[in-house]
Amino acid sequence: MNAPAALPPWLPTAPCTPGRCTAHQDGTGPDPGAGPLRAAARLAAGTGAVLLGVLLAPAAALLPPAARLALVRLWTRTVVRAFGVRARYGGSPAAPGPLLVVANHVSWLDVPLLAAVLPARMVAKAEVRHWPVLGLLAALGGTLFIERDRLRALPGTVRAMTGVLAAGGRVGVFPEGSTWCGRERGRFRPAAFQAALDAGCAVQPVRIDYRPADAAAYVGDDPLGASLWRVVTARRPTAEVHLAPPLPSGRYPDRRALAAAAQRAVAPRETARHETTRREAAPREAVRQDPAPRVPAQRALASDNANLPPSSVHQRTSSRPATASSSRTPS
Repeated sequence: MNAPAALPPWLPTAPCTPGRCTAHQDGTGPDPGAGPLRAAARLAAGTGAVLLGVLLAPAAALLPPAARLALVRLWTRTVVRAFGVRARYGGSPAAPGPLLVVANHVSWLDVPLLAAVLPARMVAKAEVRHWPVLGLLAALGGTLFIERDRLRALPGTVRAMTGVLAAGGRVGVFPEGSTWCGRERGRFRPAAFQAALDAGCAVQPVRIDYRPADAAAYVGDDPLGASLWRVVTARRPTAEVHLAPPLPSGRYPDRRALAAAAQRAVAPRETARHETTRREAAPREAVRQDPAPRVPAQRALASDNANLPPSSVHQRTSSRPATASSSRTPS
């Protein structure tokens, strides 16, 4: 067997692994309330809902935009519910119009959960285009594909995102650049936020939490099949999707400041309170900074190591979604 190729050093990594993050916290394994028959029924229903979307996608593309978006919302909610996950939505959605949607990244469930409330063109690695079923769905959904190993492709990707936003569309990204377990979270990398600055549109931060977190977490070298089985065997898996107040990009001097504000907006309440206390306790001189000039997308972005636009799906070490790694995605 050939050794896996070394990953580029700028790709972000997460400490989350299946052994650390997907083992049930009480050590008893899956909840016995979700037995094998119910789990198998959920798995069959969820898979059928996904395949139904593939079959209906060509016809849906012919519908008017409003009808198409309504169908996407209905289908993604159906997929999530078919896998046995109860979704709860709350918060402050942005007004209709161009929008950069950013969220923390825990699971493959993140994508349909976001699409159920804010359908958007997601950013994904180029390899996803060749995945069975999922690749076709991603292409039909207008996914913006990026070659992660080519750092020089970054400005072009940001320009493509800017074009979608400038035309009044939505773009969805996961700025952590990697799936995290939900109990631990990564830093929001700023490259994608340049598109919102250049297009002059708002940023919609979204926080996604799962209960139980270990069932939904899709991290490290976790196979897709194992992740699916954890979800369907959990008795009452729940996803809570909170839409934080939109951030007007014009209020921030640069992409780093905008990324930091979005990360604070999606932080868990206890983390946000701790961060606020820490900032208030710091000397004013330590937090006062001169605003940096806004940098166009075509300048200097390639020098931002580890700032690739994030993927809407998980990093793989092969083109087969069921067996490869999800520990790293571009940011």
